[in-house]
Amino acid sequence: MKEHKIGIIMNGVTGRMGTNQHLLRSIAEIIKQGGVKINAGETIMPDPVLVGRDENKLQRLCSITGIDKMSTNLDEVLADPYNTIYFDAQTTGRRAEGVRKAVKAGKHIYCEKPIAVDTKEAMELYLLCKDAGVKNGVVQDKLWLPGILKLKRLIQQGFFGKILSVRGEFGYWVFEGDSIPAQRPSWNYRKEDDGGIIVDMLCHWRYLLDNVFGKVKAVSCLGATHIPERVDEQGKTYKATADDSAYATFELEGDIIAHFNSSWTVRVRRDDLLTLQVDGTKGSAVAGLRGCYIQHYGNTPKPVWNPDIDQPINFYEGWAKVPDQENYDNAFKVQWELFLKHVVNNEPFPWDLLAGVKGVQLAEKGLESWSKRCWVDVPEI
Repeated sequence: MKEHKIGIIMNGVTGRMGTNQHLLRSIAEIIKQGGVKINAGETIMPDPVLVGRDENKLQRLCSITGIDKMSTNLDEVLADPYNTIYFDAQTTGRRAEGVRKAVKAGKHIYCEKPIAVDTKEAMELYLLCKDAGVKNGVVQDKLWLPGILKLKRLIQQGFFGKILSVRGEFGYWVFEGDSIPAQRPSWNYRKEDDGGIIVDMLCHWRYLLDNVFGKVKAVSCLGATHIPERVDEQGKTYKATADDSAYATFELEGDIIAHFNSSWTVRVRRDDLLTLQVDGTKGSAVAGLRGCYIQHYGNTPKPVWNPDIDQPINFYEGWAKVPDQENYDNAFKVQWELFLKHVVNNEPFPWDLLAGVKGVQLAEKGLESWSKRCWVDVPEI
């Protein structure tokens, strides 16, 4: 068995997403399973070095995972030719500097979204990678969620007929931090630290809409800061200067209308933290992160409006659960495996930094729409 050992610089891995999704549930699991299989005689084995600013956190992660390499010196690990991939999961404002250094050092680039604080800087990073000839990719994890994969299969099978609309509900209550600790970092709620749910979530909705339903042509977005004060990790009260909720409508190609409510100030009474309802001329589906329910035209009830009597129809009946027809792995891990195959075996990987640019562009257009209180076109990149 031929093993391709590949050095990966994992910068910002001490953060919530870097630790949980990228290290523990992706790279560490890939190592445990014996690498990524290319064919019957070849595998790719990640060999990561964990990089961050907190040495104690790095040591703890090494002890949990069994990884023996860590550093607080990014320049040092970039200078090592053994390391061929640079991964960035830092806060958004720090990402561009790290990527620029890594490109200059000749590393292939894989990073979290948003890839930059604005479209101009995002495009600069993409062009740097392109000009340097390094492979590059952006995390677009929701494309590999079981619920989304089931929606894609239904579309491929023609289940919906003509798709008319997509309704997305995302979010949960993030505690303010005074009596109950917050479950998200405080920088998320400070505009000066590149926080805000529009910047965060419209990047997700861009790749989800573009890849599953149709390219985004225009956006109308209203943001809000519903909770004006929160308490940070040190127990200090701070002013929330970034939006914690966003109400956005998108016009897609094919005359599809999509509307997404995104909020960190909503209490959940639905199937999951993210649910999508897709309505078409022949059928509808409601998908969460993992499950998916469908109702065909022939199973659609015929309600009659009458507020003077109890509703005689149980609207949950008439929906059928889509069975699991394949095995589903962690969405972040799946994309990591695809990127590793792309780097080592030159297999296709269309989710490059240009896709990341499009995500930043939509977030920027969403903020512009909110500021101007109007529809804003989203030009092709």
